[in-house]
Amino acid sequence: MRTLLILMLLVTGAVIQTSAQELRCNVIINTRQIQENVQISDKQIFEDLRRSVADFMNNRRWTNDKFNADERINCNLIINITKVPAIGSFEANVQIQSSRPVYGTDYESIMFSYIDRTWQFKYLPSQPMDFNENIFNNNLTAMLGFYANIIIGLDYDSFGRLGGSQYLQKAFTIAQNAGQDPDGGPGWKSNEDNRNRYWLIENLTNQQMQPLREGFYVYHRQAMDNFAANPDESRTQILDVLNTIKQINQLKPSAVLTNTFFDTKSNELVNLFSDANPQDKVKAFNLLVELDPTQTEKYRKLTK
Repeated sequence: MRTLLILMLLVTGAVIQTSAQELRCNVIINTRQIQENVQISDKQIFEDLRRSVADFMNNRRWTNDKFNADERINCNLIINITKVPAIGSFEANVQIQSSRPVYGTDYESIMFSYIDRTWQFKYLPSQPMDFNENIFNNNLTAMLGFYANIIIGLDYDSFGRLGGSQYLQKAFTIAQNAGQDPDGGPGWKSNEDNRNRYWLIENLTNQQMQPLREGFYVYHRQAMDNFAANPDESRTQILDVLNTIKQINQLKPSAVLTNTFFDTKSNELVNLFSDANPQDKVKAFNLLVELDPTQTEKYRKLTK
């Protein structure tokens, strides 16, 4: 299974020869918001865009590691087109989500769920999807490369403590180059929005937030992968992660990475603690409503 194989790679450095790439990305282009303005003759461009994005994400080598086909990281990219201000120019909000299998089960744990509301890019059919992580080529491939590296970085973090650092650093470099380029578009700069791409990767590479990344390993590899065998111990470890997040939240209140963690994990946390002993239910509820008050009604299920 992919979980065990990647753990072996991290521990032993073993290499498995295979031609599979790292991502299995499902790409959806949603044009409902602009449907009335789209001519039948224009609709093919969206299928071309979908295919180009899928090829870019799925057929490019993002790491030097070897993946079996069943080890590829499952992810979704839902691009909601909101405006077409000119031929070949697009504005969109995009939902990015990735998951990872839980060892010994058929359950996939959501690793990353994030909505980026500031996608602006240019695309024409059959245009080359040029990309270099060290040089800004265009906003579309920069955004795709940015999220590909974050997805991979967080996945590696869940199998080895801070195991995804080099890929998060690549995402940081992409963001830095895009933010300095006049064609970079919105979402790359610190003064635009405290939940944009800049602040997402700033949090992921910030030393003060490092315990949360370390918590990814505890949560997934130590707790979730052992949950079927020892649910009580796993819940205790997850409570420790929540207490770590509480400490981080005191240093950096409302950090985008903390918010993203709960956007990603809120449903799973409710399910994990729904069968816990009364004491752990109370501990989980109190921590969750303190750290993620906007979803208090969801967490209230733990009190019933």
